[in-house]
Amino acid sequence: MRAAAEPGAAPFVLVVTRSLVPVEEMVELTRLESGTKPGIVDRHYEEGSLARFVPVEGAEPPAEPAYLLLGADRGEEFCGAVPRDAMAAIAERGRTLLTIEEGLAFVTQYPAALAKNKCFSLGASRCGDRRVPAIWISQRAPKLGWCWEGNPHTWLGMASAAGRAG
Repeated sequence: MRAAAEPGAAPFVLVVTRSLVPVEEMVELTRLESGTKPGIVDRHYEEGSLARFVPVEGAEPPAEPAYLLLGADRGEEFCGAVPRDAMAAIAERGRTLLTIEEGLAFVTQYPAALAKNKCFSLGASRCGDRRVPAIWISQRAPKLGWCWEGNPHTWLGMASAAGRAG
């Protein structure tokens, strides 16, 4: 049974890490609230590159292979903001950015979190370059892609959470 949540927020999310389920398989488990098409990985992720996107310092998840993400929010207030500016604002509020696994778990368990023009970046997973992973809607399905950290998008917020619990 799901706890009641606002469409862009969830009181808690059970996160299963890539040590148990590969990211590509997590993507396939996502669906839109009104859809049946499985999520897809953007073609701009070259083969094997998802493994290089790891949690940034300060956003490390608990050591357990599954844990709770608390107070998740898709961050739609940051739609149109430059991702690095949104990341700084979230840090100032004492919140943490979401990793790829956390964002996928959020959409899997709360499909309404992903909506037209209300999609989100996952700033806690980075690979050492300017790419910021994001989840948006493409071909009527969730899509895991990436955008440049300096480019704003009117339809892309910055997801965050209050914390994590092992």
